[in-house]
Amino acid sequence: MRNHTAVTEFILLGIPETEGLETALFFLFSSLYSCTLLGNVLILAAILSSSRLHTPMYYFLGNLSIFDLSFSSTTVPKMLSYLSGHSQGISFQGCAAQLFFYHFLGCTEAFLYLVMAYDRFVAICYPLRYTVIMNHRVCSVLATGTWMSGCVHAIILTSLTFQLPYCGSNQVAYYFCDIPAVLPLACEDTSVAQRVGFTNVGLVSLACFFLILVSYFCIVISILKIHSTEGRQRAFSTCSAHLTAILCVYGPIVIIYLQPNPSPFLGAVIQIVNNLVTPMLNPLIYSLRNKDVKSALRNIFLKRSLALERKCDI
Repeated sequence: MRNHTAVTEFILLGIPETEGLETALFFLFSSLYSCTLLGNVLILAAILSSSRLHTPMYYFLGNLSIFDLSFSSTTVPKMLSYLSGHSQGISFQGCAAQLFFYHFLGCTEAFLYLVMAYDRFVAICYPLRYTVIMNHRVCSVLATGTWMSGCVHAIILTSLTFQLPYCGSNQVAYYFCDIPAVLPLACEDTSVAQRVGFTNVGLVSLACFFLILVSYFCIVISILKIHSTEGRQRAFSTCSAHLTAILCVYGPIVIIYLQPNPSPFLGAVIQIVNNLVTPMLNPLIYSLRNKDVKSALRNIFLKRSLALERKCDI
């Protein structure tokens, strides 16, 4: 038996095939991250400040904004830190926490989009019973269920990954701690953890995506039964933002999994799109074509400007 020292720190090697581009990537990612924070904070402020937006659809949209703020903040700050020249090291506990929150929020995202699809299904297919079906209690239970399910999912994956001993190399060939990058560093057989992890993540994503497709299939059938053209357009417009957001989330995932042998660089690009670009786009998707959100944002800026004018007058 050879003596090994237990790993207490991991070294994140960064984004594959980007050596020498650290400064450019730092400014690019910091700009995207700033836009993500600003956009989602504005959406939350609009929903909280306007009584017209205190409906189930915007309640779940507020949850999505909280998710986007948290999900991007799981990996981006550390990535920006070492891109700016700071240490690439991350403690063992920090690596475990990063992996936990990444899968906790990722699973929550899948369930949250499913709940939002169900909300649109009820609104389109059962409009007269919408307020009864989607009451405050049901919305609270659904939202709580998405976050609790994500937490259970992440606990399983994190415990499977970090119950293994790590006593060899501590260099993670990626820009954050994810299961495929961390497991190869373990000193014992990882086949069980790999199978359970892949099955767990794959089943959750596929099941949620399938149920979303089913809900929108029913929605399309109901919309086609509407006789007036204006009514059909209004119904489609209420679902277009959600469909666009779903395509932004699942589109990159489908692209990478259709590749027989995806390159590490392509995988990193897809992860960055999911971690940073999609959370930045969601506020734009849900606000640019939404009159209520734009009106609430205008009221916020109007009240802010009036308050500044009063202070100046004083």
